[in-house]
Amino acid sequence: MSDRWSVAVDTRLCVRTGLCAASAPERFELDERGQGRARSATLPASEDVLEVAESCPIEAIAITDADTGERVFPPELPQAAPR
Repeated sequence: MSDRWSVAVDTRLCVRTGLCAASAPERFELDERGQGRARSATLPASEDVLEVAESCPIEAIAITDADTGERVFPPELPQAAPR
């Protein structure tokens, strides 16, 4: 895993609680509509960024490894077995 993460807030899901910007204002901010967004498309891989994504009440924050594209958060759901 690299030391940089690609971080994106899905604006279709964001309900504007402001928790991301309040929890890590150096990493997240609110746009003109009050929706959260990362201050940069890539952020340093860190526990605080992961905690912010995990604390989003609707998991609107997606994190992927900037080098590999591997999903960091939210975790992928297991595939259902074919019937």
